[in-house]
Amino acid sequence: MTLATEHAVHPAFEKVRSHRIETLNINVEEYRHKKTGATHLHLASENDENVFFVALRTFPMDSTGVAHILEHTALCGSERYPVRDPFFMMIRRSLNTFMNAFTSSDWTAYPFATKNRKDFDNLLSVYMDSVFFSKLDEMDFAQEGHRVEFESPSDPSSPLVYKGVVYNEMKGAMSAPTSQLWQILSSHLFQTTTYHYNSGGEPDHITDLKYDDLLSFYRHHYHPSNAIFATFGNIPAHEHHERFETLALSRFEHQEVKLPVRDEKRFFSPIRVDQAYAVSEGEDTEGKTHVVMGWLLGHSFDLQENLEAHLLANVLLENSASPLLRALETTDIGHAPSPMCGLEDSNREMTFVCGIEGTEPQRASDVEALIEGVLKKVADEGVLEERLEAILHQLELHQREIAGDQFPYGLQLIMSAISPMVHGGDPVDLLDLEPVLVSLREKIKDKDFVPGLVRRMLLDNPHRVTLTLRPDDQMEINQQKFVADALARRKEALSEDERQLIIDRAAALEARQQRRDDDSILPKVDLGDVPLQLPEPEAIEATGFPATLYAQGTNGLVYEQVVLPLPSLSEEEQLLLPLYTTCLTEVGCGDLDYLQMQDRMSAESGGVSAFSVAKGRVDDVQQLTGYLVLSGKALARNQHKLTDLLRDILNGARFDETTRIRETVAQIRARREQAVTGSGHALAMGAASQGLSPGAQLAFRLGGMAAIKGIKALDDSLDDAEALKALCDHLAGIHARVQKQARQFLVVAEQEHLDAMVAGLTSSWPAVTTDSNDHWEVPGINETVKEAWLTSTQVNFCAKAFSTVAIDHPDAAALSVLGGFLRNGYLHRAIREQGGAYGGGAAQDSVNGVFRFFSYRDPRLLDTLDDFDAALSWLIDTDHDAQSLEEAVLGVISQLDKPRSPAGEAKHAFHSRLFGRTREQQQRFRERVLAVTIADLKRVTAEWLAPERASTAVISSSQHRETLEQAGLAIREL
Repeated sequence: MTLATEHAVHPAFEKVRSHRIETLNINVEEYRHKKTGATHLHLASENDENVFFVALRTFPMDSTGVAHILEHTALCGSERYPVRDPFFMMIRRSLNTFMNAFTSSDWTAYPFATKNRKDFDNLLSVYMDSVFFSKLDEMDFAQEGHRVEFESPSDPSSPLVYKGVVYNEMKGAMSAPTSQLWQILSSHLFQTTTYHYNSGGEPDHITDLKYDDLLSFYRHHYHPSNAIFATFGNIPAHEHHERFETLALSRFEHQEVKLPVRDEKRFFSPIRVDQAYAVSEGEDTEGKTHVVMGWLLGHSFDLQENLEAHLLANVLLENSASPLLRALETTDIGHAPSPMCGLEDSNREMTFVCGIEGTEPQRASDVEALIEGVLKKVADEGVLEERLEAILHQLELHQREIAGDQFPYGLQLIMSAISPMVHGGDPVDLLDLEPVLVSLREKIKDKDFVPGLVRRMLLDNPHRVTLTLRPDDQMEINQQKFVADALARRKEALSEDERQLIIDRAAALEARQQRRDDDSILPKVDLGDVPLQLPEPEAIEATGFPATLYAQGTNGLVYEQVVLPLPSLSEEEQLLLPLYTTCLTEVGCGDLDYLQMQDRMSAESGGVSAFSVAKGRVDDVQQLTGYLVLSGKALARNQHKLTDLLRDILNGARFDETTRIRETVAQIRARREQAVTGSGHALAMGAASQGLSPGAQLAFRLGGMAAIKGIKALDDSLDDAEALKALCDHLAGIHARVQKQARQFLVVAEQEHLDAMVAGLTSSWPAVTTDSNDHWEVPGINETVKEAWLTSTQVNFCAKAFSTVAIDHPDAAALSVLGGFLRNGYLHRAIREQGGAYGGGAAQDSVNGVFRFFSYRDPRLLDTLDDFDAALSWLIDTDHDAQSLEEAVLGVISQLDKPRSPAGEAKHAFHSRLFGRTREQQQRFRERVLAVTIADLKRVTAEWLAPERASTAVISSSQHRETLEQAGLAIREL
């Protein structure tokens, strides 16, 4: 298919328009379903990763989480597929590159992506049936939403407790101060509209939701007349229409769907709010207050208003040279800028937020004065035109870049278009920014343009909230006591019949969870649909220069990396590596200070970063190799500027800017402390794995719980000037040795730019004299740990880890398949459905030679650890069918074949080769995965996963200290 190909329009649809966007290489086609009025946006592309997305406008007017719980429950069985869990079953029966569902503040969406046409048709049939003909069984509402049970389900003498997947998910999500900060701020900025409420659900309100409320919400909102369909890829729109019509739309008539869509009532004067958030009992509350200011702006779907708001936000906050971010970073009022800083444009009306974290409640007026002072100065003095040009350059680069390494590219484009479609704007406008960028380039020539934006949107805008969120070490205890007392009173009032009914319902739900449904009614792909091998981008070695080139379709961008082997580092220097790589692109360079360098990077590139990467050998995880990577991207017209920029950073980075480095440490601390509630499962697995290989230990010390504790201690020590000077000297010493290492280069660009880039590299980079004896070495390690990390959290994260094998070991393939097999067959049911955790599973990490179990946002602790062991017994003692094995194999292949962006494909190929992951080794692993048998799974379980060899780690709260100590876990305080 070519993008110019036109097809006849399906008779059930009418074509609204077609629009070509050259910068994205897509045709945007908009259609309307004649009978129901459903909208379909099709992004026609030559890309074979096809994306489907259906969204329903959902405007909840309370915080019971009805839209979120419905998103979960709708995927638990439908008219055509009346099995208990078709969504998770299809994950196992598919070669999808993405499957999920989202609840936003004012829409709920069900997207998937796949490169396989048969798989696309299979998933489409299940998604359409799940959305428009969902069963919504009351048992699924109890499992996914909330229910009350006895703590021991069959023992009425035990306390009553709340259970439910969404209930526990939101307890975990709302444990994060940043989540509370955003929700509280929103509730005051939006006092009369849907954004006042928590669409995910507040745990204390979720338990108010009734089953009949869920059914009513579904009947009102989940109708094609309220639906927005979007697709991306090389399947023609008329073929989608045929399926949409056959699978669902033909059965519906038009329905008026009345929603509370309106603008917020405006304030005539700013307001101030003071509220608390929970920290652990006895925790020091000094320096833990957040103060933020939020403004309500114009419509997000008005493209001119949207881009002007983005321009203003970038003027103020883009980087450390931006006036407002600079003020927030350098003030002594608090530790760091708030993570809320920036523009939120996904709601009907936009919000701009800025502020400080790590301050005191009494400093709120000082924060206001600081921010207002900066805004007045910008309004009075204006902004240099070259600075504004740099910001527009960033907007252009962002629009052009083909992303897709974390999220399918087509889905990212659809997500950009969904907000205007929900709110009545034009999705094409927001995808095709070029015309408005031209307009803005004219407007910024007027020196009063940006000052006018500052005054209109912020200084003269009275719809403003200043929120002070202070820590309270009694709040969580009081909240838990309130819930426990309410449940105790409820239990006391129960009759014998009511107690028995609770027991019977719990037993019925458990029986339903244990039931094995006939999954043969679900469509599937099988191993015959798996390609035997995938193409890899071709590497071209430059002549006479150590550069590897890849010709990729990058839509006018170029990517460049400088790669150097890590030099020998002491243990203390190893711990400083993350700080060194962060500072490398944040400090000044040569004659330029860090502010001037920030401006230079913004004007000449799409961003520059540095990172270290270390992996074991393919045949021995105890032998670690490490590299430092300096990476950047730019529009092709700036390719030589990018090369010079990377050269200057490596040759001239200044570690004498002590104040800047001090500020950077404080900001890293703030970010890391916030990571626990969102990434607790990964941190728990890292803690459990820390002793099993040098790579796992390094990851734990540089990026795990030990790193969070370490950065806190470092930050606390730097008030001493001598300690700060010593730190900067250490960083400069690391850099001096890095500069002497041999260099190689990676270049990714379109074919026509490669020769010029190599010529630029050759002229810009001088030869370097290397110290061939300066090798980085990390000693081997293999020892178990049993520990618990205590922090402020309402839920737990549990992990067990076992020492296993490297990627090229014959058992690595079976261990990789085993992770999915255990999740599908045992862990999902035991940990999520029955245990109530938001998630749980197991996986082989062959980079570090570790097999790991985990749970995520889990109400349980020791029972979950027992479930990990029980899963292994189940694997050994049970007879398993071929279908379960095939599903686990498909899961591994799906991960191996997950597509990346064009630049991402090239980077992945290069770095795989760098660490010995050759094409031949990867093909060998793929063939071994496809050949795994049930006997192999049982053999590797017995060989490598004996329970007595397990390392254990959990992240929990101080209220569980005694339980954890009794379980033999060493207590670690964060």
